Amino acid sequence: MSTRFDSVGLVVSDMAASVAFYRHLGLEFPDGAEGHPHVEAELGAGVRLLLDSEESVRSFHPGWRAPGGGGRASLVLRCDGPGEVDAVYERLVGAGYHGELKPWDAFWGQRYAIVLDPDGNGVDLFAPLPGE
Repeated sequence: MSTRFDSVGLVVSDMAASVAFYRHLGLEFPDGAEGHPHVEAELGAGVRLLLDSEESVRSFHPGWRAPGGGGRASLVLRCDGPGEVDAVYERLVGAGYHGELKPWDAFWGQRYAIVLDPDGNGVDLFAPLPGE
């Protein structure tokens, strides 16, 4: 088989709000990305995050509808250490984003938290706890 994992794609309702959120997480988008219907950011190891506006998706898939019932996906970001989980969470919540789950020491050996992006997608923050 010749397929390989390449990217994560999200359909967003407000491109400017989504670009701002992911920039808070350190992702780099081209200048002016807020005004484009499709933007990409490198995540490392050749993987990209793709953001497409709802309008853009409807231009080639007129019947597309946003899924109901909350978030559309979950992205998982590894932090350099437990303290960074707390710092990133506080920075995002302080910038007005919704903190879904405050940082805590999870029973599976990680410092773990969840923040929601502007479309309700979960962004899980984690770092292994010392000794794990």
